[in-house]
Amino acid sequence: MHDKPTLFFDVGGVLLTNGFDTSSRQLAAQRFGIDYQEFQTRHEMSKTAIETGRITLDTYLRRTVFYRPRTFSMDEFQEFMYSQSQPIEDALEWVRTLARRDSCYLFTLNNESRELHEYRVRTFRLHEVFRGFLTSCYLGLAKPDDAIYSAALGIAGCSKTRALFIDDRPLNVEAAQAAGFQAVLYTGVEPLREFLKEHGIDS
Repeated sequence: MHDKPTLFFDVGGVLLTNGFDTSSRQLAAQRFGIDYQEFQTRHEMSKTAIETGRITLDTYLRRTVFYRPRTFSMDEFQEFMYSQSQPIEDALEWVRTLARRDSCYLFTLNNESRELHEYRVRTFRLHEVFRGFLTSCYLGLAKPDDAIYSAALGIAGCSKTRALFIDDRPLNVEAAQAAGFQAVLYTGVEPLREFLKEHGIDS
């Protein structure tokens, strides 16, 4: 185990907008003229499988949208999905600065489908910031399951006492705290900087 603290960041809602959340699915239903409730029901039935890497994005879309003929293509729908990802500029710039200081190790710990996650890493150059991506699609586990937090510690080579977790969803924060992490609900850069300062990290 190493001495530097390790920060585990959620991505959607912290550094980038959420990838394809409820509001994005509602927009997609409006834009493409599909029944939102039917789409949402099918999404909920397929969400865990795609986020834990058990099905591909193509399979997800065939189950949720393209189970019947459509007037638009799968490529058009995927492009819309990707376009929903935007940077949260102040947070992303701050975490880039934090990475350059090299005072702590940075990992993501996030739920995301493989295709969307890899698009977001490439587009927003997240590989320049993080040592590794502990993403549900690779681990086969999703927050807030207990096992994903213990897996994160093992992969990062980090003890619980040096692990800090940042997420914008209360349940994920509560689960991390129960797993022994120091964890904080993300509400903005300045409150996060104060939290890190309290734990000896100058950010």
